[in-house]
Amino acid sequence: MTTTLITGANKSLGLETARRLIDAGHTVYAGMRDLGRGDAVAALGAHPVQLDVTDQASVDAALAAIPELDVLVNNAGVLGTSFGVDDLTPESMQDVLDTNVVGVVRVTQAALPLLRRSSRPVIVNVASGVGWPRFLTSEEADEFAVPTIPYAASKAAVITLTVQYAKNLPGFRVNVSDPGYTATDFNGHGGHQTVTEGTDATVALALLGPDGPTGEFHNRHGRIDY
Repeated sequence: MTTTLITGANKSLGLETARRLIDAGHTVYAGMRDLGRGDAVAALGAHPVQLDVTDQASVDAALAAIPELDVLVNNAGVLGTSFGVDDLTPESMQDVLDTNVVGVVRVTQAALPLLRRSSRPVIVNVASGVGWPRFLTSEEADEFAVPTIPYAASKAAVITLTVQYAKNLPGFRVNVSDPGYTATDFNGHGGHQTVTEGTDATVALALLGPDGPTGEFHNRHGRIDY
């Protein structure tokens, strides 16, 4: 049995990732800040666990409650309150980075002792094409019209830290996914993809075996060239 922890698993992409991995036979621990919002994921058969990626004590307690771990999906993230230059402040930048980047490091570092005991450890970091300069500068791309600075910068950092984790953990499969323009709370459900389509890459990377790729960036169509 494969044991998986998903952060931000109580709704949207995290909830759908939990559903699909449970269907694939995983035992899923569903991390969320508020256990009172865990009914939907619990109904799928997941084990809700209180986990706030900005709180080290919460992260440590969550990992201590999990007996074993094979797959970590760092899905939790925030859009932030700054959407351009005029409303950008150092504080709004810091808030997004603390959740989207430092939060990934907090959870990953706390999870490493359990993952190192697995025979096939996997880490999937959920980023975004909004963090990819090639998409941000291509007028035909969905990401081109996005002006927000903190969210884009945070997802660029997640892509890079994934590459560096993969180099540092050669026995792991460590990859990063781009959900694409998916209908979620982030965009007022205006995205043109379903949450199932938006989790295709994350789920595929979570199901990798020891011979799978590592250090790569994927969307639902496959590998995105660096």
